[in-house]
Amino acid sequence: MNVNDFKTGVTIQIDGDLYQVVEFQHVKPGKGSAFVRTKLKNLRTNSTIEKTFNAGIKVDTARIDKKDMQFLYQQGDTYYFMNMETFDQVELSASTLGEDAKFLKENLPVTVSFYEGEVLGVMLPDKIEMVVTATEPAVKGNTTNNAMKDATLETGMKVKVPLFIDQGEAILVSTKDGKYVSRA
Repeated sequence: MNVNDFKTGVTIQIDGDLYQVVEFQHVKPGKGSAFVRTKLKNLRTNSTIEKTFNAGIKVDTARIDKKDMQFLYQQGDTYYFMNMETFDQVELSASTLGEDAKFLKENLPVTVSFYEGEVLGVMLPDKIEMVVTATEPAVKGNTTNNAMKDATLETGMKVKVPLFIDQGEAILVSTKDGKYVSRA
C-alpha cells in the first residue's frame, strides 16, 4: 500500500510489528519533497508512536480478522471467550486484555481481533450495562450541582454515580473512559 493512500484504521506492518493508523497528515512544504506524518498504534503493545514517511513509499498491509465472540468466565489471570458460530474457545491473559478486563462480565458479546492465528485483543461495546452492588445511600439535603458518590459494580469496578442511583440498579458505563453514562 502506498502511504499516500492511508486511511484511519488501516493496519500496516513495519519491521515485523503490526500498527494501526490512528492519525495521518499529508504535508507539502514549500521546499523539499512531500511527506506523510502519522500516528500509529502498536496492536501488540498498545503503545503509540509517531512516524514520518516520504510520499510515495510503499508499506505492507496486514489483514486483521475480527470474530464475534462471547466472554464466558475468568479463572485466575486467564479469561475465556467462545466463538458463537463454531463454539471454539480462546484463552486470553490479563496482560493481553489490559484495562479492558475490568469491563468483562459473563455472556458479554465482544469482537476479538486475530492476525494469522495470533490474538491481538478484544474490542468491547461502547457502553456496557452493569449492576451497582454497593453504594452509600443518598443523604437528603446533600445536593450540589452534579453531586456524585462512589459505587462498586458487579465486576468489582468502582465508578462515580449521581446521588439518586441506589444499590441493585442497572446503569450504563462507557468503555472509553470507564464513567457513568445513564440508568439502563
